[in-house]
Amino acid sequence: NRTAGRGVMPVEAKHSAVPEAKGLFDPGNDRDACGVGFVGELSKTPSRQNVTQALEMLVRMTHRGACGCEENTGDGAGILASIPHDFFEKKCAFDLPPAGDYGLGMFYLPKDDPTARGVCVKAVEAACAELGFDVLGWRDVPTDSAAADLGESALATEPDVAQLFVAPRDGDQSAIPLETRLYVLRRLATVRTKQARGAPADNILDDFYVCSLSSRTVVYKGQLKPDQVMPYYPDLQDESFTAYLSLVHSRFSTNTFPSWDRAQPLHMMGHNGEINTLKGNSNWMLAREGLIDITEKLGVSEALQAELAPTIEGGLSDSGAFNAVLELLVKGGGRSLAEAMMLMIPEAWQNNPHMDPARRAFYEFHSAVMEPWDGPALVTFTDGVQVGATLDRNGLRPGRFYLTKTGRIVMASEVGVVDIPPEEIEQKGRLRPGNILLVDFDKGTILQDADMKAKIAAKRPYADWVKNQVIELDHLVADAGAVAKPAISGARDDAAGVIGLLAPLRAAGFTREALDMILLPMIGTGSEALGSMGNDAPLAVMSEIPKLTYEYFKQMFAQVTNPPIDPIREEVVTSLECMVGPEGDLVTTQESSAHRLRLRSPLLTVEQMEAIKSMNHMGWTSRVLDATYDVNEGTAGLERTLDRLAQEASAAVADGVACVVISDRAQGLSRVAVSSLLSCGAVHHHLVQKLERTRVAILLDSAEARDVHHFCTLTGFGADGVCPYLAIEAVRMLREDNLVPNAPGSDSPAPLEKLVDNYFHAVEHGMLKVFAKMGISTLASYKGAQIFEALGLNSDVVAKCFKGTVSRVEGVGFDQLAADALAMHHMGFPARATAPDGKAETATLRNAGEYHWRGEKDGVPTERHLNDPKAIQHLQAASRQNSPDEYRKYADITDELNKGCNLRGMITFKSDREPVPVDQVEPASNIVKRFCTGAMSYGSISLEAHSTLARAMNRLGGKSNTGEGGENPRRLVPQADGSKNPERSAIKQVASGRFGVTAYYLSNSDEIQIKMAQGAKPGEG
Repeated sequence: NRTAGRGVMPVEAKHSAVPEAKGLFDPGNDRDACGVGFVGELSKTPSRQNVTQALEMLVRMTHRGACGCEENTGDGAGILASIPHDFFEKKCAFDLPPAGDYGLGMFYLPKDDPTARGVCVKAVEAACAELGFDVLGWRDVPTDSAAADLGESALATEPDVAQLFVAPRDGDQSAIPLETRLYVLRRLATVRTKQARGAPADNILDDFYVCSLSSRTVVYKGQLKPDQVMPYYPDLQDESFTAYLSLVHSRFSTNTFPSWDRAQPLHMMGHNGEINTLKGNSNWMLAREGLIDITEKLGVSEALQAELAPTIEGGLSDSGAFNAVLELLVKGGGRSLAEAMMLMIPEAWQNNPHMDPARRAFYEFHSAVMEPWDGPALVTFTDGVQVGATLDRNGLRPGRFYLTKTGRIVMASEVGVVDIPPEEIEQKGRLRPGNILLVDFDKGTILQDADMKAKIAAKRPYADWVKNQVIELDHLVADAGAVAKPAISGARDDAAGVIGLLAPLRAAGFTREALDMILLPMIGTGSEALGSMGNDAPLAVMSEIPKLTYEYFKQMFAQVTNPPIDPIREEVVTSLECMVGPEGDLVTTQESSAHRLRLRSPLLTVEQMEAIKSMNHMGWTSRVLDATYDVNEGTAGLERTLDRLAQEASAAVADGVACVVISDRAQGLSRVAVSSLLSCGAVHHHLVQKLERTRVAILLDSAEARDVHHFCTLTGFGADGVCPYLAIEAVRMLREDNLVPNAPGSDSPAPLEKLVDNYFHAVEHGMLKVFAKMGISTLASYKGAQIFEALGLNSDVVAKCFKGTVSRVEGVGFDQLAADALAMHHMGFPARATAPDGKAETATLRNAGEYHWRGEKDGVPTERHLNDPKAIQHLQAASRQNSPDEYRKYADITDELNKGCNLRGMITFKSDREPVPVDQVEPASNIVKRFCTGAMSYGSISLEAHSTLARAMNRLGGKSNTGEGGENPRRLVPQADGSKNPERSAIKQVASGRFGVTAYYLSNSDEIQIKMAQGAKPGEG
């Protein structure tokens, strides 16, 4: 129970069993993946069959939903229907105005608590009076949990369900549409109820929820299975409950808890899929609250608008957040449904040369207005006048539709959900990537995608607006002319090549391996360096050598219902282009919204960065923020500098500055650089919380940034652009040292411009590959989306710099991060004037052995590795001599190393229980029969290793796995005595388009694992 403030009602009952964040669980990671569909009558004539067919469709999509540990508790299901006016006239004990002249609300109220329920009802009625609505009456909605056979979990959180009927006060001639006023009422009723209950304003209530409040539609839903919806709500069984529109949804909550309020349909939509960029979308929406003005369109005061904020309440799922923004765009922004969907889920337009120029201009303009909500999605949406569906730009969810000769349209996430005789079908088809299917009931037509979008694109001169307002980076560089490149502190003029750059390289954490194994392959080939899978080095938090902040983050990847994309074969849907700088008002479409800077890539050359620093162009100026502090401040200087940078960024916004450049170029003998990731994250989140982030661009002038992971984390935590000036200078020095490839047909090194182009191309392609792992197509969606997990950072660091990022195990704080920064600074700018003669450190970068094992030398610590030479020596001896003693030595050394490399190495059993006697335990010979090997393909391991694993598992009675690389047919041939081949793998994998998959291969298996994409990770099959 929540403790309430004095004089208010505490929250007792809950309609949601979703626990608060604790341990490894965080409700912020909740996603939905579901079955969805609708049945509509083009004639707008209500019928009983419309409702029954929709409910039959819902039941046939039971496999799309899910149930928990109880077979009779579902993840959620429901129906959104046009209001059956005749039904409610018969059921209500009070008179109703004509259809469409009143609002009908569906409420979840506290159960078995008359006092709490009374507080909620009183608060809702007060909100009605405040906005000029008369309460016509309440109706208790009959429910039958016994007939529906609700499970214990659903019963434990079951709400009271009630309907509220309201009408505008007599004589009210408001110019604001009734549907818009009811939208305001629903949000205000929630706010007033929270205030009356003493609940936090920024989170959802656990025992109060408004399923719908509309003059057109009503939602019946709950924590139900599809086949429980109709039995639970007797209203839906009544023959007079008719509709011209019925939209249904069966919920599968991915890695989440089900609840009554999270069931769908929501107020305007049903969603099958996942929004991968949710954190970024939510952060950007929060920042936009400071620019949004909906007072005129919603007919509210500024004070009331402030009370209704934020648009996205805390605790909403990805679908709930999407629904909240869709409502704002339609009801607060006056956009049509289709236009709002084109804005939130745009087609892949950047690389499509065949797109109509006017439509391209629409998307180009709106790319300056809002970032896409990216991820696999089939979204159905309705305002009661129109209903439609759209697919994401990749088409990663199915959507099929049928139109009958009688004018009924059926759309669903699969075929076979409704029986329609073939002779009655007028048209059938499927949704294509980025396409919209739209039905207009008032016009009685289905609007074709191309015609509808052409009409929307022609409403305003978007092409002219873009041409007049967008600032091109090339123009800034041309205006700046020849700008002198700033000197790099610590660089020596008396030494050529890399030796002359040793001090700043060391201070920025560069190592010999970073140049040889990361940078050189990129500048030579234009591609990332190739490396084997796996990493036997310690996590950053467990390492004994100084680490950059980037190394505390692990990239997430798409899993379960969420396919990755192929950035090579599906390049047409990807883009690194972004509009940056001050935004306009999201709900107002105006030319000035396009007045932003276009960056074709997040990587900036030194010339481009210097042009931005000096710009005074079309009303735009920039300001440089110094991300360094005095070395004498010690470890305390880091956090103080982050606070200073945040305040300076806010001051720049107040002064109308369009771009802030966070620069560490002032680093030197007496100045320590702050990690670009920390400074970027701190400033970004500070501005988000101050509702100022959308009023300025954040650019980084960074000595640290050099590899793909660095740029992904920087953009993922809010950077609009990065100039890796020290990496670029390192490229120049490597060229001076003749370590780079020659130009084609020449004995001289390739031009510097070509080498930098190669480096940028390698990073850019690498970034797209990282996005693709998460099923994200564009940088605009990825930016600020925080698709990372922090491993080893404490909650203070996360709260200040990476708010909302998962960090499950705590870890180091600002003191340790500052100590690492100081240690690297002293490597580059030591207190002594020069190093003793003869020391290697005077002529080269340190080699910390992060990729290759390297022994400690001259007292300089190097990285530990699990594959330690001493351990491998014993493993080889054990293999050659078949020696258990040698193997035990190998195991003991590896176990000890594991304690200093991995979290699992630090875990021990915590139990005060008496050990189970060995004679009561299943024998090892039986246990090993349940063992399986990892899915390692021949090619990733040698043929000898692959076949030996198979022999070993077959001998033990366990199962070896072929991996997706297949298996030689010779290994499937039975022995002469008819027994199975000892090298036959029991588990066969199948991945799309892979070689070796034949009927013979598949029939020679005990288990088949079907992977949804080549290279898929565990849990994706």
